[in-house]
Amino acid sequence: MADDSDGMLSWDESVFRDEHVFEIDYVPEAFRHRESQLQTLQYALRPAVRGNRPLNAIVRGPPGTGKTTAIQKLFGELGGQPGVRPVRVNCQVDGTRYGVFSRVFQSIFDYEPPSSGVSFKKLFGQVADRLVDEEEVLVVALDDVNYLFYENEASDTLYSLLRAHETHPGAKVGVVLVSSDTDLDVVEALDGRVQSVFRPEEAYFPVYDREEVADILGERVRVGFRDGALPMSVLDRVAEQTAEAGDLRVGIDMLRRAGLHAESRASETVEVEDVEAVSERARNHRLTRDIEALSDVERALLETVAEHDGGRAGDVYDAFAERTDLGYTRYTELVNKLDRLDLIDARYESLEGRGRSRTLTLAHDAEAVERRL
Repeated sequence: MADDSDGMLSWDESVFRDEHVFEIDYVPEAFRHRESQLQTLQYALRPAVRGNRPLNAIVRGPPGTGKTTAIQKLFGELGGQPGVRPVRVNCQVDGTRYGVFSRVFQSIFDYEPPSSGVSFKKLFGQVADRLVDEEEVLVVALDDVNYLFYENEASDTLYSLLRAHETHPGAKVGVVLVSSDTDLDVVEALDGRVQSVFRPEEAYFPVYDREEVADILGERVRVGFRDGALPMSVLDRVAEQTAEAGDLRVGIDMLRRAGLHAESRASETVEVEDVEAVSERARNHRLTRDIEALSDVERALLETVAEHDGGRAGDVYDAFAERTDLGYTRYTELVNKLDRLDLIDARYESLEGRGRSRTLTLAHDAEAVERRL
């Protein structure tokens, strides 16, 4: 009688060699197809290694094009240099000036400042004094800085960072802004007082083409999967769907999910059927991430729009105000933010004899949005 276990995984076996390769915080040793962008950033940051103030920089490009990975890789190298203090701040999480400086404070002092009861001036002073006393150069990367703009916090935050040397002589600070909003002109959107001191180098990260996607994902497969666990035909299918999505993270997430799906079938190899089973969830990776990053009141607005999909802004506000008691001005700011995040479409329409009004509709499938909410 044939052994039915042939080709089947046991409980303690895996198709993965190293599953961490497909997690969001993994930084690949080989960072492919971004050589010119890395050179630009190295040029801007090199003065910090010599104890001087680095050049400021802007990193722009659509989501999933390697921007955060580039910062993590360079900051990992900078962190090993004496006299340099690199700090990456996720502005989706820390979306205010106080939040940004709290993260910098935590990096310098190894503990979080109180969430209340400490003025920004005192927090800022402690950070700047320590930099001067230790003769350290601070390099701050504001990742997803577009979220600071959505909250009207960007100019104040940058003003405090870039002019630290005026109130604390000897403080040396450089800033790297990372934006995934391709419609946002970062410099133009800043106050004039900030524009006068923020003269950045710029590194643009375009969408990876089909061949680049296949090359990068192939390297992840080589490092992350057991030999022969993921056939070339499966990699080709994942690369095709990733290129269509224009977001490398979709493909990385799809590889991991497909591997887990194969394991759920106790299969030693990942097949196309595993990719198809997980493709929809992987393609909605960005939608999931964006919704998870919303505050409670922003989620409440998105849910209200979902319930009144296609409704006029005034009618949606009436329903939203019953939930939150927020005024119309703040409501408008939240609408604009969800519109910039491509979670909703807020379009103006002309009403006969009544001027113009906005109509609010979901930018994604309603069921997919509601499921993630």
